[in-house]
Amino acid sequence: MSFPVFDLHCDLLSYLAKYPFGDPFNPKEIACAVPFLKQGNVKVQVTAIYTDVRTESMQLGLKQADLFRELSEKYPDTFYAYQPSSDFHPTKIGIFAAIENAAGIGNEAASWTEIYRQFDLILEKVGRLAYISLTHHTENRFGGGNYTEGIGLKDDGKRLLDYMSGKNIPIDLSHTSDLLAEGILTHINNQNLKIPVIASHSNFRSIWNHKRNLSDEFAQEIIKEGGIIGVNFLRAFLDNEVPNRLFDHLLHGIKIGGENAQCFGADFFYTSDFPDKSRHPFYFPLAEDASKYPLILKELGKQLTENQLQKLASENAFRFYQKLHF
Repeated sequence: MSFPVFDLHCDLLSYLAKYPFGDPFNPKEIACAVPFLKQGNVKVQVTAIYTDVRTESMQLGLKQADLFRELSEKYPDTFYAYQPSSDFHPTKIGIFAAIENAAGIGNEAASWTEIYRQFDLILEKVGRLAYISLTHHTENRFGGGNYTEGIGLKDDGKRLLDYMSGKNIPIDLSHTSDLLAEGILTHINNQNLKIPVIASHSNFRSIWNHKRNLSDEFAQEIIKEGGIIGVNFLRAFLDNEVPNRLFDHLLHGIKIGGENAQCFGADFFYTSDFPDKSRHPFYFPLAEDASKYPLILKELGKQLTENQLQKLASENAFRFYQKLHF
């Protein structure tokens, strides 16, 4: 049986924004190209609006928001803007925008008037957001990324969370420092903010000890609050040498109470221009592109029931967003 898949993270938009030759249908360029998505039975793909921390981050954020809208306009037989209140389309791929690094909402010099305007404009262009990550790997005006030390939630981060409250947009812990994750959870609780908490593309530190991965404490807090966790397919965050570690991460998420939270968040992006050659290959063959989901689920079927597989593949994410938007 081929299960429908709801994947929580890819970087198709930043690839298309950066390269004039970018083609969402070319499987030689990116692992989430349309042929792979169709082979993998991906029914919903979250496409992140990613920027690094730089002066032009807001312009780049708007450019990717426009590209998101253009995908369904230019290729209406392939893509449509996913509506969480509806079932999956039988033949098309639902795309769902997210923001990876809030530098795309506000660069280091932006006023709050500009930040609020940017936030509202991106939301207007994409319709709705699957989540917002305050940071990427590094520090910005909102807080500390996962490779920073001793930097948590800043005052600007608190102000952005306050603005998010009640808008049905989850906050994503996938790229936070531990201090930032703690600060986000504390601020939401202390201010009684209405913000769901997820980890869109993160693995588990107890399986592979990497700063990019979640501690069980944070993972269980997400689970307790009814959030979702998408497991990342990148070799560096699974185990550099052991391909089957992917299954250990997926099963661990279920073991610690996340049967109704565990999802996929593969994190496929354009890798050819990545300068650190030690990272190549970025993915093990068993999870090297979006066509591999059926094989991954088949292997997991040796340990999980059909109902558990269906939850992992799409039902957990589908129900989370459906509940959020009803």
